[in-house]
Amino acid sequence: MSLAPNDPRDSHDPLDIANALADAAASHSMRWFRTSLDIITKADDSPVTLADRAAETAMREILEVRCPADGIYGEEHGGDRLEADRIWVLDPIDGTRSFITGSPLWGTLVGVLQGGRVVFGMVDMPVLGERWTGQVGKGAQRNGEAVHVSACTMIDRARIVTTSPDIFSPADWQAFDRLSRQCAMRRFGGDCYGYAQLAGGTIDLVVETGLQPYDYLGPAGLIEAAGGVITDWLGQPLGLESDGRVIAAATPELHRAALGMLHARGAP
Repeated sequence: MSLAPNDPRDSHDPLDIANALADAAASHSMRWFRTSLDIITKADDSPVTLADRAAETAMREILEVRCPADGIYGEEHGGDRLEADRIWVLDPIDGTRSFITGSPLWGTLVGVLQGGRVVFGMVDMPVLGERWTGQVGKGAQRNGEAVHVSACTMIDRARIVTTSPDIFSPADWQAFDRLSRQCAMRRFGGDCYGYAQLAGGTIDLVVETGLQPYDYLGPAGLIEAAGGVITDWLGQPLGLESDGRVIAAATPELHRAALGMLHARGAP
């Protein structure tokens, strides 16, 4: 399929393309939400549904038309052209367990790497009707309105969230538990929505482990654009080769303090 001259789809603006990707994914995922689904268990024992696969296929078809030279890294269908300078990282349904159990707190994630660094991120929450987007250097928005992280700098005033205790190894849980018990409030659940809450300033810390690039690169672009800090547990920038341990904070001061507590007393 070729595009006619001046076709609006010819735009290479990440926001314009990501909006099209999220719309396409939602057209499939929402059709299956809270219906009877065939659930397949993947090699890593995580559930996948027909909705996941159909949504990612639709997203990939758009990218093949609009930016065929770009790379793609998706949860369901793997990687293509990963040597490209610009790579789209896709998770059609982040929070598949939430999707399967009828919880509204699942989303579609889109991240863009340029030269190996995250430059754009989207967390789209179709059931909630909230689309969170961020372009590094251009700010972040929720449904077109500017959002920004909080000004929290102290652990004892921080609100912290993680998806589930089940995602942690025993050693990582010990580190998380030590940190989170010093916070003003800790909450569990929410999958990718926790990163959106951080970008919007209603929580201050997200700490997780066992993630894949399609889980954290979309949120990373959003949080950095909203003024926050997000790295691995060693304080290094996130990329395709990161180990899946993620810490996101509202401010550099809070990030440094939380990293220090994660690694206190011989923590890994």
